[in-house]
Amino acid sequence: MHFFDINTPFFTVLGYPLSYLEFFGLVTGIVAVVLSSLANVWSWPVGIANVVLSFFLFYQVQLYPDMLLQVFFFVTNLMGWWRWTHPAREEEDRKRELKISHTPPREALLYAATCAAGIVALALFAQQLHHWLPSVFSQPSAAPYLDSTITILSVAATFLMIQKRMECWWVWIAVDVIATYVYFIRDIKFYSLMYLVFCLIAAFGFFHWLREYRGYSRPTA
Repeated sequence: MHFFDINTPFFTVLGYPLSYLEFFGLVTGIVAVVLSSLANVWSWPVGIANVVLSFFLFYQVQLYPDMLLQVFFFVTNLMGWWRWTHPAREEEDRKRELKISHTPPREALLYAATCAAGIVALALFAQQLHHWLPSVFSQPSAAPYLDSTITILSVAATFLMIQKRMECWWVWIAVDVIATYVYFIRDIKFYSLMYLVFCLIAAFGFFHWLREYRGYSRPTA
C-alpha cells in the first residue's frame, strides 16, 4: 500500500518530502505522549495506532531494533490500557484508575542492570540480522548500539508507565534525547523533531504526575 511507503510523499515542508507514514506517525505519537503526560487513559489506544505506523517506518529505514520494539509496544499498550482501568481497590485514585507511585530502590537497580545487559545483547543480535535473514533484512542495522539503547530503555520506561511509576519520565527523557539524534542522522527528520518535542512533554509529564501524586495526601472536600 502506498500509504505505508516512506517514499510516497504527503506534502513537502521546506524542501523535505514528508510521507503519509511519517506525518500520521508524528501526529499519533505526539497525541499519545501528551495524553500520557496528563495521566489520561486514552493515551493507550492512540499509542496503538502510532506503533502500527512506526513499525512500517522503522523497517524502511533499517532501524530493526526499533521496528521490533513496536511489536512489544502493541502488546504493552493493551496491557497498560487494562492496568490503568482495572486497579486493585487499594491502588485506586479519585477517578478509580491506577494511582501514581515511586519505584522502590532495589527494583530500580534491577531495572538498571537488566537494561545494561539487554542493550549489549540486542546490539549484537541486530548486527547479525542481515546475515541471518538477508531476504528480510537486506541492509545492515544502522547505529545498532544507539538503536538498541532506545529499544531497551523504551521497554523499561513502558513497564514503569504501565505501573504508573514516576521514574518512567526520567527514562523517557533519556530515550527521547538519543532518538532525536539517531532519527536525524537516519534522515527521518520529522520523527527526530517529534522526539525533541517529546523531551519537553516528558518533563511536563513528570511535574504533572508529581503534582497529582502529592495531591493524594490532601484531604478531599
